[in-house]
Amino acid sequence: MKKTITKKIKKEIKKIEVPKIEVLKIEVPKIEAPKQGPKLEKARPIVIKPVVIEEDGLTAADFIISEKDAKSERYYEAIGRRKTAVARVRLYTRGDKEFIINNKPYQQYFLHPGTQETATASLKKMKCLDRFRIIVRVKGGGLNAQADAVRHGTARVLVDFNANFRKRLRKAGYLTRDPRMRERKKFGLRRARRAPQWAKR
Repeated sequence: MKKTITKKIKKEIKKIEVPKIEVLKIEVPKIEAPKQGPKLEKARPIVIKPVVIEEDGLTAADFIISEKDAKSERYYEAIGRRKTAVARVRLYTRGDKEFIINNKPYQQYFLHPGTQETATASLKKMKCLDRFRIIVRVKGGGLNAQADAVRHGTARVLVDFNANFRKRLRKAGYLTRDPRMRERKKFGLRRARRAPQWAKR
């Protein structure tokens, strides 16, 4: 019975006409790529033409600012550290031969001769104290720690300037960052290890 039913159903399905579906073709308009704008020219050196003052008959000289001068001054940079003090040292080969710390000459910033000696130790070791313009920004810690940080930073920047300085500065111990830090305070104690005074009665 099942086979006869399926045969009948198949015959009826064949008799049914399925309408054909036409596929619509939609023409998409081509989008043209945007035209490229004018190419940007590379920056040229600025040239200031001579100015003529007719009344006095004076002429100013030509001032040509080249690409090298337009860039910021070249310098070597290094960072020195000691305890919580951090010193950023910049060494300029051009300009006045001076050693400035936080916008002051190092003699005015470090008033004590001992801190002055430590701050300039690496420069004096290589005999470069009066050869370069050195600008330092130092913050954190005390004056002794800052002086050690400046010495560490100047030693590093001298090695960046000339790799042959490394051996002598390493032997003197100026390239090694001093790892000694203040021990933290413990609870129940006055300082890291100082216990409160004990009273029997």
